[in-house]
Amino acid sequence: MDDSQSGTTMTELRVERDRRVAVVTFSRPDDANRLTRDLLLRLEALAVRLRDDDDVQAVVLTGAGTEFFSMGILNPAVRAGYTKDQILELVRLANRTYDAIEALPQIVIAALNGAARAGAAELSLACDIRLAASHATFALPEALWGGFPGAGGPVRLPGIVGRARALEIICTGRELDAAEMERLGLVLAVHPGDRLLAEARALAQRIAESGPLATRGAKRIMNAHAASGFRAARELSDALRQALEYSRDIDEGMAAHTEGRQPRFTGR
Repeated sequence: MDDSQSGTTMTELRVERDRRVAVVTFSRPDDANRLTRDLLLRLEALAVRLRDDDDVQAVVLTGAGTEFFSMGILNPAVRAGYTKDQILELVRLANRTYDAIEALPQIVIAALNGAARAGAAELSLACDIRLAASHATFALPEALWGGFPGAGGPVRLPGIVGRARALEIICTGRELDAAEMERLGLVLAVHPGDRLLAEARALAQRIAESGPLATRGAKRIMNAHAASGFRAARELSDALRQALEYSRDIDEGMAAHTEGRQPRFTGR
């Protein structure tokens, strides 16, 4: 990995090398660590560099501060500033980036230091292991806005919590606390907020001390097993997301949110 991109400078995407571990931090403290187009492009470029890095064996993704892992990519207020074509391009970019994160040969750990919402929650699902601070939350609220998670949530979540629970979480848009995340197996462990990053680093270092052929091989085998139906599901997700963006319901969901009223969805 090009260490010219690493260090502790206050950029929106901070990358720090610690022996065979890379710690990646989303740092947009004034915008709830939102995953902007530029940040997603930088994360995608980082994934390309990591893919060919034989030295790094584990990666930790986290957010700056204690309030948000990340608010995600879009919410009704943010998306009001985008055209529908721009929104679709953002969703495609997120999918491409998350697929690249999931395909990394390294073990990727998401350290949920605060709220993980919408597209950021979906990013965490593309990671191999999730850890949570005791105050962290997880939500896929898109159905409350008339949409569905378009960056892999309906594809990845059922494999983690089961089909029925995934449908319940997605279709109600409710927020999960850290205790429920651990009970459902959505996170591997819950730690006090002030210990989360240290615990994530320690786990990453233990993984990095194992044989790289072993850790990379195990992940490759698991990914091969899981991928048999993934591509078709992702292609369906893209097609349905295209239709959804030009539906009446998505406009109604945004209008209702802006006007502070209950949406009146028609399924069209």
